[in-house]
Amino acid sequence: MNFTIDQIRAVFSSKGYTFFDGDKPYNLNIVGIRKTRDSIVNTFEDVICIVYRDEKMNLVLESFPSTTKPGTFFLKHPINTSGTAIMAPGQYKGAYAIGLHRDEYRALVQVGSVKVFRDTNHDDVIDLDPQKIMAGVYGLNIHQSNPFTPSFRVDKWSAGCQVFQSPVDFARFMKLCDRSVKQYGNSFTYCLLNQSDL
Repeated sequence: MNFTIDQIRAVFSSKGYTFFDGDKPYNLNIVGIRKTRDSIVNTFEDVICIVYRDEKMNLVLESFPSTTKPGTFFLKHPINTSGTAIMAPGQYKGAYAIGLHRDEYRALVQVGSVKVFRDTNHDDVIDLDPQKIMAGVYGLNIHQSNPFTPSFRVDKWSAGCQVFQSPVDFARFMKLCDRSVKQYGNSFTYCLLNQSDL
Protein backbone atom coordinates (compact mmCIF):
# COMPACT_ATOMS: atom_id res chain seq x y z
CA MET A 1 0.00 0.00 0.00
CA ASN A 2 1.38 3.35 -1.03
CA PHE A 3 0.12 6.58 0.50
CA THR A 4 1.38 10.02 1.49
CA ILE A 5 1.19 12.32 4.49
CA ASP A 6 -1.11 14.61 2.51
CA GLN A 7 -3.50 11.71 1.85
CA ILE A 8 -3.60 10.82 5.55
CA ARG A 9 -4.18 14.43 6.56
CA ALA A 10 -6.97 14.74 4.01
CA VAL A 11 -8.72 11.64 5.36
CA PHE A 12 -8.37 12.92 8.92
CA SER A 13 -9.88 16.24 7.86
CA SER A 14 -12.79 14.60 6.02
CA LYS A 15 -13.63 12.42 9.04
CA GLY A 16 -13.20 15.16 11.63
CA TYR A 17 -10.22 13.41 13.25
CA THR A 18 -7.48 15.31 15.06
CA PHE A 19 -4.11 15.43 13.28
CA PHE A 20 -1.46 16.04 15.92
CA ASP A 21 1.06 18.69 14.93
CA GLY A 22 2.66 21.72 16.48
CA ASP A 23 5.89 23.46 17.37
CA LYS A 24 7.51 20.50 19.16
CA PRO A 25 8.75 17.19 17.73
CA TYR A 26 7.42 13.66 18.24
CA ASN A 27 3.72 14.41 18.56
CA LEU A 28 2.86 11.03 17.05
CA ASN A 29 -0.02 10.27 14.74
CA ILE A 30 -0.25 6.46 14.99
CA VAL A 31 -2.34 5.17 12.11
CA GLY A 32 -3.29 1.63 11.18
CA ILE A 33 -4.32 1.11 7.57
CA ARG A 34 -6.31 -2.07 6.97
CA LYS A 35 -6.16 -3.73 3.58
CA THR A 36 -9.73 -3.98 2.27
CA ARG A 37 -9.19 -5.05 -1.35
CA ASP A 38 -8.18 -8.66 -2.10
CA SER A 39 -7.55 -9.25 1.58
CA ILE A 40 -5.90 -12.54 2.60
CA VAL A 41 -6.69 -13.74 6.10
CA ASN A 42 -3.90 -14.64 8.56
CA THR A 43 -1.24 -12.47 6.87
CA PHE A 44 0.58 -9.27 7.79
CA GLU A 45 -0.98 -7.37 4.90
CA ASP A 46 -1.87 -4.15 6.75
CA VAL A 47 0.42 -1.35 7.90
CA ILE A 48 0.89 0.73 11.01
CA CYS A 49 2.37 4.10 10.19
CA ILE A 50 3.57 7.00 12.28
CA VAL A 51 3.45 10.60 11.10
CA TYR A 52 5.38 13.10 13.21
CA ARG A 53 7.89 15.95 13.16
CA ASP A 54 11.49 15.03 13.83
CA GLU A 55 13.99 17.08 15.83
CA LYS A 56 14.53 19.37 12.82
CA MET A 57 10.74 19.80 12.60
CA ASN A 58 10.54 17.97 9.30
CA LEU A 59 7.28 16.08 8.80
CA VAL A 60 8.07 12.36 8.57
CA LEU A 61 6.08 9.26 7.61
CA GLU A 62 7.27 5.80 8.65
CA SER A 63 5.24 2.69 7.87
CA PHE A 64 5.60 -0.91 9.00
CA PRO A 65 3.99 -4.20 7.86
CA SER A 66 1.47 -5.26 10.50
CA THR A 67 -1.90 -6.84 11.03
CA THR A 68 -5.01 -5.06 12.28
CA LYS A 69 -6.98 -8.31 12.17
CA PRO A 70 -6.88 -11.45 14.33
CA GLY A 71 -5.27 -14.67 13.14
CA THR A 72 -7.24 -17.71 12.09
CA PHE A 73 -6.60 -19.53 15.38
CA PHE A 74 -8.58 -16.97 17.38
CA LEU A 75 -11.20 -16.56 14.65
CA LYS A 76 -11.95 -20.25 15.11
CA HIS A 77 -11.36 -20.28 18.89
CA PRO A 78 -12.57 -16.97 20.38
CA ILE A 79 -11.33 -16.17 23.86
CA ASN A 80 -14.44 -14.07 24.50
CA THR A 81 -17.90 -15.62 24.52
CA SER A 82 -19.16 -12.63 22.52
CA GLY A 83 -16.86 -13.58 19.63
CA THR A 84 -13.44 -12.64 18.30
CA ALA A 85 -12.67 -8.91 18.48
CA ILE A 86 -11.85 -7.06 15.25
CA MET A 87 -11.15 -3.38 15.85
CA ALA A 88 -13.55 -1.06 14.05
CA PRO A 89 -12.14 1.90 12.12
CA GLY A 90 -12.07 5.13 14.08
CA GLN A 91 -9.87 7.48 16.07
CA TYR A 92 -9.39 6.46 19.69
CA LYS A 93 -8.02 9.42 21.61
CA GLY A 94 -5.86 8.65 24.63
CA ALA A 95 -6.80 4.97 24.41
CA TYR A 96 -3.20 3.72 24.71
CA ALA A 97 -0.24 4.06 27.04
CA ILE A 98 3.14 2.39 27.39
CA GLY A 99 2.79 -0.64 29.64
CA LEU A 100 3.47 -4.37 29.65
CA HIS A 101 1.89 -6.67 27.10
CA ARG A 102 0.83 -9.79 29.01
CA ASP A 103 3.23 -8.68 31.77
CA GLU A 104 6.09 -9.69 29.45
CA TYR A 105 7.47 -6.71 27.49
CA ARG A 106 6.87 -3.03 26.86
CA ALA A 107 4.23 -2.18 24.30
CA LEU A 108 1.28 0.16 23.89
CA VAL A 109 -1.53 -1.23 26.01
CA GLN A 110 -5.18 -0.34 25.76
CA VAL A 111 -6.34 1.95 28.58
CA GLY A 112 -9.40 3.55 26.97
CA SER A 113 -12.46 2.37 25.10
CA VAL A 114 -12.33 1.24 21.46
CA LYS A 115 -15.04 -0.15 19.20
CA VAL A 116 -14.84 -3.71 17.90
CA PHE A 117 -16.78 -5.98 15.62
CA ARG A 118 -17.50 -9.40 17.15
CA ASP A 119 -16.99 -12.36 14.84
CA THR A 120 -19.05 -15.21 16.26
CA ASN A 121 -19.19 -18.01 13.69
CA HIS A 122 -15.82 -19.70 14.32
CA ASP A 123 -14.59 -19.83 10.71
CA ASP A 124 -11.55 -18.32 8.98
CA VAL A 125 -13.46 -15.42 7.39
CA ILE A 126 -13.25 -11.91 8.84
CA ASP A 127 -16.83 -10.79 9.54
CA LEU A 128 -17.46 -7.07 9.97
CA ASP A 129 -21.13 -7.02 10.91
CA PRO A 130 -22.17 -3.49 12.01
CA GLN A 131 -24.92 -5.10 14.11
CA LYS A 132 -22.22 -6.74 16.23
CA ILE A 133 -20.19 -3.70 17.31
CA MET A 134 -19.29 -3.32 20.98
CA ALA A 135 -17.19 -0.74 22.81
CA GLY A 136 -14.93 -1.21 25.80
CA VAL A 137 -11.47 -2.03 27.09
CA TYR A 138 -10.58 -5.51 25.86
CA GLY A 139 -6.80 -5.67 26.06
CA LEU A 140 -6.36 -4.88 22.37
CA ASN A 141 -2.73 -3.85 22.60
CA ILE A 142 -0.25 -2.67 19.96
CA HIS A 143 2.65 -5.10 20.13
CA GLN A 144 5.09 -7.29 18.23
CA SER A 145 4.79 -10.85 16.96
CA ASN A 146 7.87 -13.09 17.14
CA PRO A 147 10.48 -11.27 19.28
CA PHE A 148 13.40 -12.65 17.24
CA THR A 149 12.46 -12.75 13.55
CA PRO A 150 9.67 -11.45 11.32
CA SER A 151 6.52 -13.56 11.29
CA PHE A 152 4.76 -14.50 8.08
CA ARG A 153 1.51 -15.91 9.47
CA VAL A 154 -0.56 -14.19 12.15
CA ASP A 155 -1.86 -17.41 13.76
CA LYS A 156 -1.84 -16.86 17.55
CA TRP A 157 0.01 -13.53 17.48
CA SER A 158 -3.28 -11.60 17.42
CA ALA A 159 -6.65 -12.20 19.06
CA GLY A 160 -7.68 -8.69 18.00
CA CYS A 161 -4.54 -6.68 18.79
CA GLN A 162 -2.64 -4.52 16.31
CA VAL A 163 0.59 -6.44 15.72
CA PHE A 164 3.90 -5.59 14.04
CA GLN A 165 5.37 -8.23 11.74
CA SER A 166 9.03 -7.43 12.53
CA PRO A 167 10.66 -7.03 15.96
CA VAL A 168 13.07 -4.49 14.44
CA ASP A 169 10.15 -2.35 13.27
CA PHE A 170 8.47 -2.67 16.65
CA ALA A 171 11.66 -1.57 18.42
CA ARG A 172 11.76 1.50 16.19
CA PHE A 173 8.11 2.22 17.00
CA MET A 174 8.71 1.99 20.73
CA LYS A 175 11.73 4.28 20.44
CA LEU A 176 9.48 6.91 18.87
CA CYS A 177 6.89 6.38 21.60
CA ASP A 178 9.54 6.88 24.28
CA ARG A 179 10.56 10.16 22.66
CA SER A 180 6.93 11.25 22.56
CA VAL A 181 6.44 10.52 26.28
CA LYS A 182 9.18 13.01 27.16
CA GLN A 183 7.23 15.79 25.44
CA TYR A 184 3.58 14.87 25.92
CA GLY A 185 3.29 12.25 28.66
CA ASN A 186 2.29 8.61 28.52
CA SER A 187 -0.87 8.88 26.44
CA PHE A 188 -1.31 7.87 22.81
CA THR A 189 -4.11 8.10 20.27
CA TYR A 190 -4.58 5.35 17.70
CA CYS A 191 -6.47 5.80 14.46
CA LEU A 192 -7.56 2.88 12.27
CA LEU A 193 -8.40 3.57 8.62
CA ASN A 194 -9.47 1.33 5.79
CA GLN A 195 -7.31 1.18 2.66
CA SER A 196 -10.37 2.34 0.74
CA ASP A 197 -10.32 5.64 2.67
CA LEU A 198 -7.10 6.69 0.95
